[in-house]
Parts: sequence; structure tokens; C-alpha cells
Amino acid sequence: GSPETTTGGNALKFYSSVRMDIRRIGAIKRGDEVVGNETRVKVVKNKVAPPFKQVEFQILYGEGISREGEIIDLGVKHGFVEKSGAWYSYNGDRIGQGKDNVRKFLKENPEIAADIEGRIRAEVFPEQGAPEAESSETAAAGKTDSEGKA
Repeated sequence: GSPETTTGGNALKFYSSVRMDIRRIGAIKRGDEVVGNETRVKVVKNKVAPPFKQVEFQILYGEGISREGEIIDLGVKHGFVEKSGAWYSYNGDRIGQGKDNVRKFLKENPEIAADIEGRIRAEVFPEQGAPEAESSETAAAGKTDSEGKA
């Protein structure tokens, strides 16, 4: 039958709050040895947040989800990392040929990885800096009010 079909009857479909479809879409190889999987996750049902989102990431055996792989993918997507052929560049400097070499480069140079990640976060979550400033102002205002009343 269809791989989309959920086993175990209808109750599971209705009872669950979150259902995800997790698929292996490819293998990550180092030479001829498989060292991880390309994975796609689709949110099939979600009662607690917006449903039908989809994400792709790399899982490396013995390491977990590849943080460097995510930085590379999102850096290319948002234009911070340039990709031409197999070469990846950041700020005009070539940082590696092939994703595996770039992943190694970012592990060896965590300050560059942190810089790219910071730029990605600033673009994806632009409002994140503002609430911290407001909360400290409200906290200061709250102290003044309580001191004024006392």
C-alpha cells in the first residue's frame, strides 16, 4: 500500500497532537563509506503550531544533526555564502570545495561559523533584538514604580 498510510487504525490519527513524516532522501558519503543521511521531515498534523511545514537536514552517524551543514545550507539560501560549482566562498574567500570540506572548515574555524550563524539569525529573526531591550526597560520602570509607592 501507500507509505503515507498510518497503521494502527483511525484512533492514532485523531488522538495525536503532532504527526510527522520522516524520510531518508539520500546518503552522505565520505569516499565510498556512508557517514550519514539526508533527511526530510514533513509535519502532517499539528494541533499546537501551524501544520504542513517541511524541513531538510543532514544527520551524521555518531554526531546527530549537522549544525555546520545547516549553516552552509542557510548561508547559501540567504546569500551570505556564495556557491559556484562545488566551491563555497564567504566574504570573497574560498572556504572549501564540496560540502564535506566546508563542514570541516567551519568545525576548525568556529568564529567564522558563529559569524555566518549570527547573520542568518539576524535575517530570519529580525525582531529578536527588540524584545530584550523592551523587557529591561519595563523591568527598570517596574522598579521605579514599586520604589515610588513604598
